[in-house]
Amino acid sequence: MVASCEVVRDQAAVEEPTTAESPSVSPSEPEPTETSPSPTPSGEPAVLLAAGDIAECGDEGDDLTAKLVEGLEGTIVTLGDNAYDDGTPEQFAECYAPTWGKFKDRTLPALGNHDYLTEDAEGYFEYFGDRAGDPTKGYYSVDVGDWHLVILNSNCSEVGGCGTDSPQVEWLRQDLEASEARCTAAVWHHPRFSSGHHGSDEDYIAFWQALYDAGAEIVMNGHDHNYERFAPQSPLGAPDPDHGITQFVVGTGGKGLRDMEAMEANTVVHDTENWGVLELTLHATRADFRFVPVEGGTFTDSGSIECHDGPRALDE
Repeated sequence: MVASCEVVRDQAAVEEPTTAESPSVSPSEPEPTETSPSPTPSGEPAVLLAAGDIAECGDEGDDLTAKLVEGLEGTIVTLGDNAYDDGTPEQFAECYAPTWGKFKDRTLPALGNHDYLTEDAEGYFEYFGDRAGDPTKGYYSVDVGDWHLVILNSNCSEVGGCGTDSPQVEWLRQDLEASEARCTAAVWHHPRFSSGHHGSDEDYIAFWQALYDAGAEIVMNGHDHNYERFAPQSPLGAPDPDHGITQFVVGTGGKGLRDMEAMEANTVVHDTENWGVLELTLHATRADFRFVPVEGGTFTDSGSIECHDGPRALDE
């Protein structure tokens, strides 16, 4: 099954965060934090390679996706549930490290619920070190090429909640306000919208609202073990081709795939049979996307997303 689209939107500016002097993630809070992705050759757009739900010893899926990623250039973004089943130090060392761990020096990680099955996600933070941010928070931001990328922690009970007045959402609003990048993408594990096994989750409306107000273009999640892309929409799921966020669920990093459940409104395309990664090529005013399956895979999805302003900009 092959699908393609082009999402055309207005262009506007989003501001850049204050950068940390160190190339690693700064633990300071509530100031925006930054880590350094792989360098991009001058004049060339940066590339992100994203997937979640990745490594389990004895499964073939993560071996196949690691082989795929090995042949692709770009900064890797994990979408949570990095090492199954419990995110222990041993599982990171024995399951994740031999596959996706080969690319650790070009990886920006995000936390999943399985990573927290080890207390305080100790295995995750020990393995990724400074690249994972402050262990008491697990959220941070970075500029990748011309884009601003925010990595959030959707394990709400571990970080003081995910509501409007939570420390994380207050930090997110400050980070977005400080950013000077025209285009913004965000990453966390549990999807706001999903037609997969776990379904949609209103716990992340505040994440979406802050991003939507700031004119963010893209959200990437894992958790459901399938691929799904949604049309641009508002935090409450209303179609919004001018200011809406395009969401991808990419739980195709290697863990066993699952069938879809009840289909949500605004879903555009989905696949439940192919492991692979989402490749985003980040131009100055747009992102080109494509789902890249592992060797022998039959599904792909591609298109472009233009950078745009937030809904409030028209009133200013």
